[in-house]
Amino acid sequence: MTKTKTLAAGLSLALLLSFAAEAAGSGTADAAAKTYRNCTELNKAYKGGVARSASVKNKGGKTKYKPFVSQALYDANSKSDRDKDGIACEK
Repeated sequence: MTKTKTLAAGLSLALLLSFAAEAAGSGTADAAAKTYRNCTELNKAYKGGVARSASVKNKGGKTKYKPFVSQALYDANSKSDRDKDGIACEK
C-alpha cells in the first residue's frame, strides 16, 4: 500500500470507531443528565429552563424564552421547579 492509501484507510477506521463510540454512548446520555446547583447555572446553558415534556404549560404566565425539553434533564433538576408546573427555571 502507498502512504496515501494507508492514511486513507487509517482515517476511515478512526471515523468508523468514533461513530461506533458515539452510538454506544448515546443511550447513556440521558441517564447521566447534568444536575445544576441553581437556576442561574442552568439558565446559562438553557435560557428558557428545562421542561419535562413538550406538552407542559407554564403556570407562571408569559415567559421570555422557550424551554428545552428533556425528561432526564428535568428529573435531574426538578428541585429547581418551584411552582411544580413541569418546567424547571423557566424565564
